[in-house]
Amino acid sequence: MLACAGASFAQSSTAQPPQNVLQLSATGSTEVVQDWLVLTLATSKEGNDAAAVQAQLRQALDAALAEAKRQAQPGQLDVRTGAFGLYPRYGKDGKMSGWQGRAELVLQGRDFARITGAAAKVQSMAISQIGFGLSPEARTQAEGEAQAQAIEQFKARAAALARSFGFGGYTLREVAVQSSEGASGPPPRMMAMEAKAMALGDAAPVPVEAGKAQVEVSVSGSVQMR
Repeated sequence: MLACAGASFAQSSTAQPPQNVLQLSATGSTEVVQDWLVLTLATSKEGNDAAAVQAQLRQALDAALAEAKRQAQPGQLDVRTGAFGLYPRYGKDGKMSGWQGRAELVLQGRDFARITGAAAKVQSMAISQIGFGLSPEARTQAEGEAQAQAIEQFKARAAALARSFGFGGYTLREVAVQSSEGASGPPPRMMAMEAKAMALGDAAPVPVEAGKAQVEVSVSGSVQMR
């Protein structure tokens, strides 16, 4: 056993590191209009009895959910529940004085007018946040374009560097691809829930305008110069 172990060690110790290997990276990017709206409705309740506060939250959420679902359409307006929580409330003396809770309903999709119109019809909740992003289809297309740019740039740099070092070409050893998305438009808007409560009887849709998103794909790896 000792002889085998020694032979194995001797063999690995004489292994030579790869020669003429070049490490490099390249990045492709594209800017696209954000086509996905995420609008969050919310309500807060408080009281001395936890069960009563929870019941009020559930009632408000059920009413909002029923109203929003009337306008729902897959991909254009998707409806889902958001955060739902109940927490103890404390007074200035540090003692528990009751309970407070918050419930959220999220409307999202491509049809901005449908989403804001549905939100305006909900009487039991108010708009608390508006944000924008890319739909899965738009993100896939943008990533494909950025990835094609990054790959072509990687290949061009590898060929140019190989020639600069006096080699005729290269072969690919390993590669990694990563993508990222950053908003180049305005950040999500936080809105006071009391603003809508002032005119529940005749609420108008909130005006929204999307910005743009910068989608980047980076390709990094190593090539064997030949």
